Formats: sequence, C-alpha cells, structure tokens
Amino acid sequence: MEDTDLEKVTLRLPARYIRALDFLVKADDFPSRSEAIRAAVRDFIYARVDLVADKMKKMDEAEKTLAQIEELEERYLKK
Repeated sequence: MEDTDLEKVTLRLPARYIRALDFLVKADDFPSRSEAIRAAVRDFIYARVDLVADKMKKMDEAEKTLAQIEELEERYLKK
C-alpha cells in the first residue's frame, strides 16, 4: 500500500486501547499504531461484509418465500 492510497483519519480512543496498541507494537506484533489500527479496521470490514452478505441472502430468501405464500393464497384461498 502506497502512502498516496492512504487518507488520514483522526479518532479518539480510550487510554486503555492506546496502551494495548502500544503493547502490541512493543511486542513487535505491529510496526506502528497505524498498522495495528489498519489491521483491526480491515478485519472488521471483512467480517461485516460477510455478515451483511448473509443478511441480504436471508432477506432475499424471505422475500421469495413471502411471494410464494401470496401466490398460494391467490390460487387457493381467494375465489
């Protein structure tokens, strides 16, 4: 990822989160706070995209089921 691809975002975090980030950086898990935050945001986005896709699939299935029910009602219950 090039610096030209990055945009600056300012956020406020509780002090305990900053201490945890600093611990991860010192433990050499991440080279910087920014990298740790980028990894957290990336993982969050991937997880949410999967969750939203599953919800949309379930909503589509529910709409199809409702349409089938309406078709059956029209065919058999209304005269």
